[in-house]
Amino acid sequence: MRMRPRVVLAIVVGLLAVAATAFFVRPRPAPKPPLVVGELPPFCHDLSFEGVVHAVCEVDPKGYAVFVARADARGKPYGSIQAFDKAVAAKGAPVQLAMNAGMYHEGLGPVGLFVEAGRQETPLNQADGEGNFFLEPNGVFFVRKDGSAGVMETAAYEAAHPEGDPDIAYATQSGPMLVIDGKIHPRFEPDGTSRFIRNGAGVRGDGTVVLAISRQPVSLGSFARLFKDELACPNALFLDGAISTLSDGDRILVGGKDPVGPILAVRKR
Repeated sequence: MRMRPRVVLAIVVGLLAVAATAFFVRPRPAPKPPLVVGELPPFCHDLSFEGVVHAVCEVDPKGYAVFVARADARGKPYGSIQAFDKAVAAKGAPVQLAMNAGMYHEGLGPVGLFVEAGRQETPLNQADGEGNFFLEPNGVFFVRKDGSAGVMETAAYEAAHPEGDPDIAYATQSGPMLVIDGKIHPRFEPDGTSRFIRNGAGVRGDGTVVLAISRQPVSLGSFARLFKDELACPNALFLDGAISTLSDGDRILVGGKDPVGPILAVRKR
């Protein structure tokens, strides 16, 4: 039986449509796994907390030096974690870990207190403003000259360590505090809708420095509970979000190539 021309045309158009769809529509790539086994420094591990995977690093100051940096000997900001890693490795002093250590202004200058190798670059910032840094109380992560570290709310830090305190080797101010004397920051929602990759720092009672970065977007409330309930840090400080990056001194493990101002790093003693 001979098919009518209109029927033939309809069949041809249909076949062409199917072919075009098969050509242009490609299957979506499978999502990347949140972690790769074996990629972290030896003092780090992956930890799932409230459904979010975090890279957690527990640093013993007796075996590792914890410090902050921002610019090279000429005063030029490193600008990225990758550039920092390459610069310190070229000097023969590679690091085992590097991550963001606080907010910065245009030009990559610190928003708050920043002390590097005993030299204060910027003072404590106790002004009012908008954004995470000014979600008071904010605080300071610091390292003493003997290598021990601490986290304190800004007013408490100012009282304990007046400007120019010779005992402070390194310090970076950021905000908000995540945990303050064993309590979650009073202005956090239990699990707010603002969720980003975030990193922070805390110090346990035994002096262990605890650094964490989420591998998946997380709320501030959940991130704070990680430090308080799971990592046993009576005081912990939010360092950065959205652009947070972690490297092992050689390659980026979490995050990307976003600009960075203050940098927190760890190297063997």
